Amino acid sequence: MKGGSVATPFGRRAMTLGMLANQVMAREVEDGKTVDKWKLFRALCEARPLIGVTDRALAVMNALLSFYPKDELSEAHGLVVFPSNAQLSLRSHGMTEQTIRRHLAVLVEAGLIIRKDSPNGKRYVRRNGAGAIDEAFGFSLAPLLARADDVERLAAQVTAERLHLQRLRERLTLCRRDVAKLIETAVEEGARGDWEMISLHFRALVTSVPRTSTPDVLAAALDEMEMLREEAVNLLEMHMDSRKISGNPFQNERHIQNSNTESISEPEPAIETKQGEKSEAGRQTLPMTKGRKAADLGKRGVNAAGAAIESHRSPPGVGIKAFPLALVLQACPQIADYGAGGAISTWRDLMAAAVVVRSMLGVSPDAYQHACEILGAENAATVIACILERAGHINSAGGYLRDLTRRAEKGEFAIGPMLMALARANGNSVRKAG
Repeated sequence: MKGGSVATPFGRRAMTLGMLANQVMAREVEDGKTVDKWKLFRALCEARPLIGVTDRALAVMNALLSFYPKDELSEAHGLVVFPSNAQLSLRSHGMTEQTIRRHLAVLVEAGLIIRKDSPNGKRYVRRNGAGAIDEAFGFSLAPLLARADDVERLAAQVTAERLHLQRLRERLTLCRRDVAKLIETAVEEGARGDWEMISLHFRALVTSVPRTSTPDVLAAALDEMEMLREEAVNLLEMHMDSRKISGNPFQNERHIQNSNTESISEPEPAIETKQGEKSEAGRQTLPMTKGRKAADLGKRGVNAAGAAIESHRSPPGVGIKAFPLALVLQACPQIADYGAGGAISTWRDLMAAAVVVRSMLGVSPDAYQHACEILGAENAATVIACILERAGHINSAGGYLRDLTRRAEKGEFAIGPMLMALARANGNSVRKAG
């Protein structure tokens, strides 16, 4: 094939541009290039999904390579093999000749071999007086040698994808086991929380993952499962802390600040609670201010969002504590696009952006108002930012917000695990405060 020669097929088989392109590529083999044929064949088997050949075609390729006399493919030793169909059948584990011809055509179409047909279509070799090969007619392995680097690159890519998929499956399996055992422990210990809803969510998530999944599907399922695990761990930690407090009578006495039940001018200081818990003062103060806050928000409207949100700011020590603004922006970077000038620098900016996002997501004003009353304005805006980050995985943003608000009202919801999971998903290394 040197000097611009072209090998056309024998008989009725037509010449195609693909055949010509393969022959042109085979001419570009580097001088002195050698490749271990069996190492290259293993790489070819690994890269099979990307190259587009079948396992039966690879069996025929294995038989062709077995007829090459050297272990190293090289132009110096010639690259044409010329076995008969009967010999190929024996080395292809008894494959019929008709099947062999079909898979040979697949190898030619994939650009791995070239037909070098003789004048009568037979495969044979012509030798000189010294016994060396002068001319051979059969199948040229030159395209395989020319594509050796490309085949090895594709094989490495397939191997990396397979290992990535395997690691995702391992992590999902471990996380699934953790959640199942945490739910079992919570039920046995009688921990507070909507464990029936968590169990239903867990079973639905497990059954939604197909047996043959893509990395994207597994990554999304792993993200959901890790958030579920964080929620379960947080509820169990709250249960353990409540048992420590209730089990020590001296700790309870420390929190009795005022025994005069008739005095209402100085409210009792709220007990310092963990994320997701409400003090007794918080449970008493919240219903008293509920009507006033609803009236204030209805009067001002969206255009006065900043002032209305300030009226929902939770009193110190009441309700769920807000996380640092920097942590919220790290976990939920998309909310910054809806701030004034495309940036958020204060809590007022975040809460104003949350009003805009709330409307965009289809969350009703009543649902957001109720969330502000239960969670506090800062935490309600934080939850809206979290919902925006996961909008593609939530069917109804309004229903999801109402459910979180209901659980927070019962002391069964914590914002911390949601923020940490989103921070990890966005590649941010944040450290839980407290």
